[in-house]
Parts: sequence; structure tokens; C-alpha cells
Amino acid sequence: MPAHNEADRLPATLTGLFAQTVRARRVIVVADNCTDATEDIAAAAGAEVIETVGNREMKAGALNQVLAGLLPAARPDAYVLVVDADTVIAPHFIESAIECLADPAVGAVGGVFVGEQGSGLLGLLQRSEYARYARAVGRKKGVAMVLTGTSTMFRVAALQRVVAERGRRLPGRRGSVYNSDSLTEDSEMTVALRSLGLRTRSPRACLVTTEVMPTPSTLWRQRVRWYRGALDNIRIYGVRRSTAPYIAQQVGLAAAVLAGALYLAVLAAAVVLGGFRITAFWSAIGGLFVLERLITARRAGPLAMLVGFVLVIEMAYDLFLQAAFIRSVVAIWRRQSATWDAA
Repeated sequence: MPAHNEADRLPATLTGLFAQTVRARRVIVVADNCTDATEDIAAAAGAEVIETVGNREMKAGALNQVLAGLLPAARPDAYVLVVDADTVIAPHFIESAIECLADPAVGAVGGVFVGEQGSGLLGLLQRSEYARYARAVGRKKGVAMVLTGTSTMFRVAALQRVVAERGRRLPGRRGSVYNSDSLTEDSEMTVALRSLGLRTRSPRACLVTTEVMPTPSTLWRQRVRWYRGALDNIRIYGVRRSTAPYIAQQVGLAAAVLAGALYLAVLAAAVVLGGFRITAFWSAIGGLFVLERLITARRAGPLAMLVGFVLVIEMAYDLFLQAAFIRSVVAIWRRQSATWDAA
């Protein structure tokens, strides 16, 4: 469990771990450059505490330091669960992940995440977004497009294969588990495992509750990093079978941006030129879109469905996300340096 100044959130995360129907044999909190009471809280709860040494590579670097000492002596049929210190996993997470990993073709199992309560309208919109993502994963029968960094269980043998292939078939430094050059170590690891012919899964029972960004600025930085990281991973790996779904996903995002811009341009022209008319056909199309918003947001609760009904709110949120995507594309086009907090 990598943790950087997580004293406030760590107790809930540890409580969730210790309440599992299948208990972890070791719980290790990786204290990464902490200046608060993270280490004391972890030790008092019964977890092992390992402090990073000179880590400047964020979460990936912290995990690499600890895994370098664990993996060489670990049994290939054992499991490693990586959980963020701001995430609470459901009681059956480990049990369900182990059942899924009984298939030797599966290299890792990621969580299906939902957003925590709070943060007003912005938090609600993120919870609706996460509910739609969970629905999409369910419709793919639990196939994980991304092994979420919030919580993923790996087969040790799979991680050992990744280590062996870093600097060869896989990008990154030799001997490392995670590629510390990637802004999104979770999506990069997903591509790495798939490049080795392993499957990635996210069963519905592996539910996790994670934080939502409390302000537009923090959400902006998070999404620019996510989009930039995904695009960089495609650039680094190139066109291959393992990256084909992600290339298609980015093409779809680009198409959505273009379609949205075209729609707004046509609407604005119609209003300015006096040609705007509400017709039965377009009213029906709009009604279907609203219905889709309602159905896909129902897991986030009645209030989320109400916001989905007020279509303009979610349209504004989608435009915000599209702007973050455009910002990440521009950053790559300009060859700007990629940093964790770049915006």
C-alpha cells in the first residue's frame, strides 16, 4: 500500500483490508516521503511499515523499491495486492480476485471502482461517470480495459515475467516492475501484461470505493495526467495487438470531441441566423439521449439520475473532460515534458 501523507484516509483503508473474508498474510504500508503520522497509524493498526529511500519517482518508484525485495523470494503461485491508501475495498475483494485468478491465463484482477460521497455536484458527476464505467466493464463480462491503480491483485508469476521483460519486450528499466517513466502506471501495467499474453479482469464483486477530486483544478490535473499517460503508453508501445483497444478508445475520444464541436457550431449558427427550430425528430433524439443518461447513472443513485435528466449539466461536464483530452494532445504535439502534476 503506497502512502504519501495519508494519515486521514489510511485508517479506513486498513480497516477494509483487515475485514476481508480471506485475510492477507502480510499488509505492508509503503511510507513514501511522509511528513505526517502515516507511519505511526499504520504500525498501530498492525501493518508493517517500510519507508522509501530517496524516491523521486512517485507511486511507481515506491512500489518498485518494495517489490524488488519481495518478488525474488516469492512463490510464483502467490499473489500481491496493490491498494491505494485512499481506497476502501469491499469485504469479498481478495476472495473474489483469487477465484478469478484460478484461471492461469489471467495475470491480474483490478477493482471496479465507485466514488466516495461528498464534494458536491462535482463529486456527484464523477460518481455518475464511475457508475457508467462499471456498467461498461460489466457489459464486457468483466474484461478490464485498465487495471485500476486504486486496487489490483497480481499473480506473482505475472509480475516476475514483467520484471524479466523490462528493457526487452517491455519498456522501462531492467529489473523494475512498474515503468516509472509512465504518468499512468496502472494503464501501462495493463498493456504490459497483455503484451505478454496475459488476461486482465475486473469482476463485479471486486468493488472499491475511492476518492473523487474535490475541485475543478484537481480534477483537471488528474484527467490531463490520465489522458496524457494513455497517449504516451500507446506511443511507447506502438501499434500491436495489445494496444489496439486503446488506440480505438483514443480515436473514439477524438471523434467525440469533433462531434461535440460540430454540434455546438451548428447549434450556435442556427440560433444566430434564426434557423433554430424544435422538431419532433430532434426532440425524440434528445429524449433517447436523456433516457440513456438516466439508465446508466442509476447505480449512482436518484440524485445522479436527476442530474442526468438535466442534460445541460452533464454536457458541461463532458466538455470539461474533452478540454482535458485536448490539452493532453496539445502537450504531446508540443513535446512538453510529462510530469505527475502537469496541466
